Amino acid sequence: MNLNKWMPWIVVVGLLVLIGGWASGSYNSLIGLDQQVKTAWAQVENQLQRRYDLIPNLVETVKGYAKHEQEVMARIADARSRYAGAASPADKIRAAGELESALARLLVIVERYPELKADRQFTQLQDELAGTENRLAVERMRYNEAVQAYNSRILRVPTVFFARLMGFTEKPYFEAVQGAKEAPKVDFTGGR
Repeated sequence: MNLNKWMPWIVVVGLLVLIGGWASGSYNSLIGLDQQVKTAWAQVENQLQRRYDLIPNLVETVKGYAKHEQEVMARIADARSRYAGAASPADKIRAAGELESALARLLVIVERYPELKADRQFTQLQDELAGTENRLAVERMRYNEAVQAYNSRILRVPTVFFARLMGFTEKPYFEAVQGAKEAPKVDFTGGR
């Protein structure tokens, strides 16, 4: 048997096996990273839902004390509606930011009502919300870490070509809402 005659075919088959192995490994790796992003996002949604469920109780408690603060209450209701209607992670991230902003305004209003801050039900709800916000911050961080690992992988050469061919696209980060770096102004003078 003459191996020289078959050598080019052996090399071609060997290269095809290597490329196929690399492609299969890359695909499986991308699927694994995609699943990590989805799992992390599910945990973020879980905490967002917890926050979403706590807000009506908090708002109702505040309404009893701050009847004339209807604009903030309406913003919270609108933000909750937008979150409930959001379909994609990017839409939910935007809606969660609006809800976060409206909640911050509500908590600033609370500072004007010392009797509300002393209310046991309100303080319990506020503590639950603070705990939820802390868990949400942890889950956002984990989600962003998963997105960073995924996005880094699909943007690296040579995986970028394969990832595009297979339909893998970048995932959005969960970024801070506009104005989150500025502390809300609290008025302790009782000016209503």
